[in-house]
Amino acid sequence: MSNWYYLMAQLPSFSISSGTTLPITEEYFNELCSRFLDNKTMSLLNSLSLEPPLKRTSTGSKFVDLWYDWERTLRIALAQIRATKLHKEFNTNLPSTSPEILQTARTATGFDSPLEAEEYLYNARLEALQKFSTLEPFSTDALLAYALRLKMAYRIRKFSEEEGMASYRKIYDTILGETT
Repeated sequence: MSNWYYLMAQLPSFSISSGTTLPITEEYFNELCSRFLDNKTMSLLNSLSLEPPLKRTSTGSKFVDLWYDWERTLRIALAQIRATKLHKEFNTNLPSTSPEILQTARTATGFDSPLEAEEYLYNARLEALQKFSTLEPFSTDALLAYALRLKMAYRIRKFSEEEGMASYRKIYDTILGETT
């Protein structure tokens, strides 16, 4: 318990707003954790991803398994809705999707701006992390939730409306150039 306290007490809190600088890098976070965690927990931490494997496999952590199940289901629901809009087939062998996740996916695909959709999904993901997290602040689950929040915060900060429009124009111009 004391190792968990010393580790968690050193982790700075951070705001999810994209205008602020994050007080910790992922590299420093991993280095700090390596000083306090056993090999099994470090391995789990290092294997964390914002993109869960398509096929469900146990990670050894109930928290991560719940998060991956939720994220996988959301991604598949998003793909199904997008495929339907494009009149394409998209088949999966997953059981039925919860109404909550379906509504999240429907709302996200309804935004005109991809950036607004990503910000909405970011907040939905944060709420899911909160829901799956335990109340124990000095636990593996709390650390893994922190790591996922940090990964999401770095990911959302990579998005920029200006860069997105520039990329869109480049792709659009390329398509027009190929068709004329």
